Amino acid sequence: MHASFPLPARRLDALPVLIGLFCLIWASAFAVAKVALADCPPLLLLSGRFLLAGGAILAACALLLPRDGFTRLGARDVAALALMGILNNACYLGLSYVGMTHVSSGFTAVVISANPLLTALIAAPLLGERLTPRKLLGLFMGMAGVALVVRSRIASGHEDPVGVLYVLAALVTLSAATLLFKRVRTPASLFVGSGIQSLAGGLALLPVALWREDLADIHLTPSLGIAFAYLTFAGSVGAFSLWFFILGRTSATRASALHFLMPPLGLLFGWLLLGEKVPPLDLVGIIPIALGIRLVTTGSERAGAQKR
Repeated sequence: MHASFPLPARRLDALPVLIGLFCLIWASAFAVAKVALADCPPLLLLSGRFLLAGGAILAACALLLPRDGFTRLGARDVAALALMGILNNACYLGLSYVGMTHVSSGFTAVVISANPLLTALIAAPLLGERLTPRKLLGLFMGMAGVALVVRSRIASGHEDPVGVLYVLAALVTLSAATLLFKRVRTPASLFVGSGIQSLAGGLALLPVALWREDLADIHLTPSLGIAFAYLTFAGSVGAFSLWFFILGRTSATRASALHFLMPPLGLLFGWLLLGEKVPPLDLVGIIPIALGIRLVTTGSERAGAQKR
């Protein structure tokens, strides 16, 4: 039966489609978040999003998955998942959203899209993923493009340097979370793991949000409701589950195979939804970023194909 239906190969072929879908949701979420931030402080927005998403995922898992999906998890497994959730959700998105109160959504998307570049650089010593000349060229091109965009935005006064620092810190934590996921293995299913991570991120952010932000600053508008629903169910439930699914089936850098689409997509959604201006140097800078990401995330696959 298994010989007649080559399921693993079919799953592998579907990866570019799944990654492309993830890119669309991921890139659009920055502009949608900016809409929500007009009516809600960033940490309160995120803590509510993560608590709802985590609760919904775990409730669905409890109803639909076998009972041992929870009981086989030890305290160490839960702690590892919680740590990844704090990095992926509380730290990465917390820093991103606070940063976006000072900078544009398109700029944030462009900088965060450099995740595969930074991941590839750190994955070489930590995960043993080889840094080929192709990857090194991609890293140089991508980082040069990011530097060009950052310098252009700050010099022209389009972005607040404080917000830029928050977004750069978010990039570092996202890369750390990506690498941690590849090093830590737990018996948790995809959705149980996603639920625990979302819940952990919400629980970690909630006391900080209540301490730093005022509930009276939340304005219950239709735009906030629509944005919150999109960020929670398309972003936290859909995109993060999709991302962990992809990461579990490919290398840390190959998982970002279509990330080269994210810089232009991020700028596009910011322009379409928010009317954000796109300086000419952004269009120049995203070219080496996109090419660099493409070189970094496709080098391993081509090398492997030549060896076979």
